Amino acid sequence: MSKLRRVSGLKAIKILKRLGFAQMRKSGSHVILRKQTHKGALGCVVPLHRELAIGTLRGILRQAQITPDDFMNNI
Repeated sequence: MSKLRRVSGLKAIKILKRLGFAQMRKSGSHVILRKQTHKGALGCVVPLHRELAIGTLRGILRQAQITPDDFMNNI
């Protein structure tokens, strides 16, 4: 199990796009991403902070239904 490390909001968006998400819209300092799966649509909201807190990143990954290992392997 790889340990999550701090990344910027832009870096997190780049990784999520690599994992199949697409940017739907931007609202203020938050970007809304969506991915269509066979079970339905998945969405997540990523704040455009210079550095995301680990708890915030875990919440984003939970929304996106991505394991921390999958996320860290795509950095």
